[in-house]
Amino acid sequence: MYRLSNTVRDYPWGSKTAISELLGIEATGAPAAEMWIGAHPGSPSLASHPELHEETRLDGLVADDPQGLLGEAVASRYGRLPFLAKILAADQPLSLQVHPTLDQARAGFAAEEAAGVDRSAPHRNYKDDNHKPEIIFPLTEFSALCGFRDAADAAALFSWLADTIASDTDIADEQGRAANAARRTAATLGQGDLRGAFTDLLSGGTDVVQLVGSAAAAVSCGRHEVTDPGLAELESLAGFYPGDPGVLVSLMLNHLTLRPGQAVYLPAGNIHAYLRGLGVEVMASSDNVLRGGLTGKHVDLPELMDTVDFTSFGVPYLEAEEGVLGQEIYRPPFDEFQLQRIAWEGPGDSSAALSGDDVAVAQNGPVTVICVAGELLLDSPQGNLRLTRGDSVFIPANEAPVMAKFQGDGSALAFAVTTSERN
Repeated sequence: MYRLSNTVRDYPWGSKTAISELLGIEATGAPAAEMWIGAHPGSPSLASHPELHEETRLDGLVADDPQGLLGEAVASRYGRLPFLAKILAADQPLSLQVHPTLDQARAGFAAEEAAGVDRSAPHRNYKDDNHKPEIIFPLTEFSALCGFRDAADAAALFSWLADTIASDTDIADEQGRAANAARRTAATLGQGDLRGAFTDLLSGGTDVVQLVGSAAAAVSCGRHEVTDPGLAELESLAGFYPGDPGVLVSLMLNHLTLRPGQAVYLPAGNIHAYLRGLGVEVMASSDNVLRGGLTGKHVDLPELMDTVDFTSFGVPYLEAEEGVLGQEIYRPPFDEFQLQRIAWEGPGDSSAALSGDDVAVAQNGPVTVICVAGELLLDSPQGNLRLTRGDSVFIPANEAPVMAKFQGDGSALAFAVTTSERN
């Protein structure tokens, strides 16, 4: 087993305190948005081991011995560690975004490589050739936008905005145009045309920009009761992104307030945005993001339109399953990863116990583990490794089985990621 040290990405939307308070590490005063735990070349974890002379990039270790570290099946199928885990802490809304399918990612990456587009260029769409399905497991209350709501429900919100803006007795010409823009969007959605409304808003001109401000003002004036959570979020989004049409697109999406542990999965094509909260995020190892609003970054509307799934369906919640050895496992419909929650509430808690206080770590090849509370001991045939809050580890495929043994008298919580048992 290899101890890991992990990079924390300081994206502006990140919380300055949430990750440091969770893991017991020193805050820097800068936003700490994501801690990456894995072998993605953008921010690979550094691995340490008694047999290594110094910390070594995990992606380099995997490349040097893919059969031993990944196992034959994972190495032959993926050739790399196929998953990436993150601790994500959002203090401000992330961009509206969507992730491509595997075929789209491969084609898009190849095209940009052939065109000589620098991988760090701000207008580059594809950073790598992989897709990025993902799950989020909240550790706190977690707000997000996820997938399209029913078009008729969205139409009703735009109709409400049009009527509310138009009801102002001192309405100016600009507000009149904003009300008309809301009516046009409501009419398009009333025909069930999510694609058309989405396109019109993102490609709209000054009327759409005016509608963003007028819509936020309509919600904030206090003259009308606002019960829809999407409308209730509108003023906040417009405050972060004034004039951004993504503020209006948010009304077309499902607004979620997730409780701790209420996981959701996000397949390719799902338009989404995390708004605020702390959680464990797991994905296929990729950094491919196509943005559609709530951002100052590049938006490639034609590429985005080819990627978004305009199907209106329910929220893709992900319930825990019981593993073959009684583990608590969150298994999305993706082959690259699954998430195991390893929890102990303290003396007398029998829910996590298989034998005494031992829990088998689910291993379908390589595994990463991070401890976010308490203390546990990982016991393998090749030795033991003690983890306390903030510690993480990489377990190679050739080191199995591993048992998690709880230590001390308090509670403990850790998360283990491995490939799906379908591999």
